[in-house]
Amino acid sequence: MASADLRDELTCSICLSIYTDPVTLTCGHSFCRVCIGDVLDTQEGSGAYRCPECRAEFQERPALEKNRKLCNIAERFLSNHPDQGLMILCTYCINNPEPAAKTCLMCEASLCENHLKVHSKSPEHVLLEPTTSLQNRKCSTHKEILKYYCSVDATCICVSCCLIGEHKGHQIETLSEASEKKGMKLRNILQKLTSRREETEKRVQSLQEHRKAVQASAGSIAEQVTALIMDIRKQLEALEKRVLSEISRQKEQVSLRVSDLIRKLEIKKEDLSREMGHIEELCNTTDPLTVLQGWKSHNTDILDVEAEGNKQAHAVGDMDVNLITETLHTGLDVIVSKVKRRRHPLEASDILLDVNTAERYVTVSHDLKTASSSETIKDYPDTPERFLDYDQVLSTRSFSSGRHYWEVECSDLGQWCVGVTYPSIEREGDQSWIGGNNKSWGLWRFESRSYSVSHDKKRISLPRIPTCLRFGIYLDYVAGRISFYELCDPIRHLHTFTATFTEPLHAGFSVIEKAWVKIRSQD
Repeated sequence: MASADLRDELTCSICLSIYTDPVTLTCGHSFCRVCIGDVLDTQEGSGAYRCPECRAEFQERPALEKNRKLCNIAERFLSNHPDQGLMILCTYCINNPEPAAKTCLMCEASLCENHLKVHSKSPEHVLLEPTTSLQNRKCSTHKEILKYYCSVDATCICVSCCLIGEHKGHQIETLSEASEKKGMKLRNILQKLTSRREETEKRVQSLQEHRKAVQASAGSIAEQVTALIMDIRKQLEALEKRVLSEISRQKEQVSLRVSDLIRKLEIKKEDLSREMGHIEELCNTTDPLTVLQGWKSHNTDILDVEAEGNKQAHAVGDMDVNLITETLHTGLDVIVSKVKRRRHPLEASDILLDVNTAERYVTVSHDLKTASSSETIKDYPDTPERFLDYDQVLSTRSFSSGRHYWEVECSDLGQWCVGVTYPSIEREGDQSWIGGNNKSWGLWRFESRSYSVSHDKKRISLPRIPTCLRFGIYLDYVAGRISFYELCDPIRHLHTFTATFTEPLHAGFSVIEKAWVKIRSQD
């Protein structure tokens, strides 16, 4: 009996089994974590949460505190009585208890197949699946069988609760009726949850595919960067060899000239020594006739040896530093030019402005590359494509596929915008400014020198103000991405819009109050 009493204390009133990971509510009642979690889930949106045991209400979902002591007791009980956790025995079997087939709620007894045959068939004797915990099947106030459901308080009640208890006058249903309605609600919830789970699975699959695509793209880009750096390294090594070879060539050339001059000067030095010896002999001679005749036979050109030596030294020359520097810089320029050509492998290598779209206070340069704000109205002809209320202009070219990139240089004065737009953008009114509708996306710079990106009138301020006035715009039409970059050192990403494009896209520009925007040519 002690074991049976202990089992009653260790039985979850929801699943009617020994506690699994028991938790306790603030009212003091304990349940399996999964069981009470499921009950609280069904009470979502009802206005309050209630304890299944005492019906205590909680305005917020109660925290589930693990009951470690109860958990240890339940585990120890099951380890000492493994059959108690698996089987409920017949109450009336004395010598050899048989497994119970049913439990009578009125008798509060479990019956095997034999005792069940002789048990009362009266309707008051409600038979349940075998259980040892019957407290949740009876009213805690009147100790009577729970037969009805109060819709007002959302709780199961007995007959006395209906007639004389606190639920008197409330809307009452039988348990089967309430269960059927609850089952319908649960099936609807299940259907919605199933649909959400399927949507979540699709999103997970889509994200997994996107992750794979990003990984593949990253690998491809890394290979391209590695190949480019290797190629640059090879070109630099070749340039280094070429410049060093030129330095070596000039060094050898100057060395040969110097060596030749030294050899000539050594010969001259010997001639000078002989002349000096001859002159010394003359100087030591006492015969005047010999001195005079000897001096006349002497080559007087030897007196110019100093000037001749300086002339020969100057003729040797020096290293041609200018040639070496020019070879180095020219080689570097060639390498840089090749890198720049690889930098823009996109279709949009050139963009021109469409004068027919320019608002009359917008000046378009002769090369169709610069748009600037004008203080005087321009005598443009009337065209249906022309903007009427905002100082804007579009590009002549549109993009409906592929990847495209272009660069702009902007003024430090006024207010300007660079971006993209559908050709169906309004040409007048509040819906006609770039970023002020769902047909355009733009990067704005205001007179206060603050920056923001805008789409459909939703502006996002940039957390960091750009430090230079050169920007790159990258459009991936198929992927639905528009990215803005600040072209300083290093290049910095500013913002990326994502969308599903439904029309071709034109580059769009806005220039207000002395502002200007110039499209940079792709070198």
